[in-house]
Amino acid sequence: MTAKDQFVPLNLCVLTVSDTRTAADDTSGDYLVSALTGAGHHLHERKILRDDRYAIRAQVAAWIADPMVHGVLITGGTGFTGRDSTPEAVLPLLDKEMPGFGELFRAVSFGEIGTSSLQSRAFAGLSNQTFIFALPGSTSACKTAWEKLLRAQLDARTRPCNLVGLLPRLGEH
Repeated sequence: MTAKDQFVPLNLCVLTVSDTRTAADDTSGDYLVSALTGAGHHLHERKILRDDRYAIRAQVAAWIADPMVHGVLITGGTGFTGRDSTPEAVLPLLDKEMPGFGELFRAVSFGEIGTSSLQSRAFAGLSNQTFIFALPGSTSACKTAWEKLLRAQLDARTRPCNLVGLLPRLGEH
């Protein structure tokens, strides 16, 4: 077995952005933690924050500054209401955007929820060699993102390529 055939556990953070959810009823955050640990990854840290762009930005900035963190999964704040501000909080932190993630997420979601998928501002990118994925707040949307996109791309065994295989090269100049 070569190194490319082995699973590589990542250190991932989960951030729930919500004005109403608490640790007792954060089903989306619970799902993401269960999914990532069930896949063999490590939960580095988990937080729940109100939808405040500066608090969100500060938390994500702290995680991307930590060299032990490989990725951040954010659920919530990606809609169109007045309080939804995850994109405005996090996009300025990105070194590179991953447009294909949002496009593919909405395409997959279209098959599940039809034209309601156009209301999602889900996105992904790279910041300081850390992957960031911003997902809608619904548990079903988190499940779709994990099962249809993230699980495979965060697994070093996925062929023909995956995000884990890029980790050693992310710091190249």
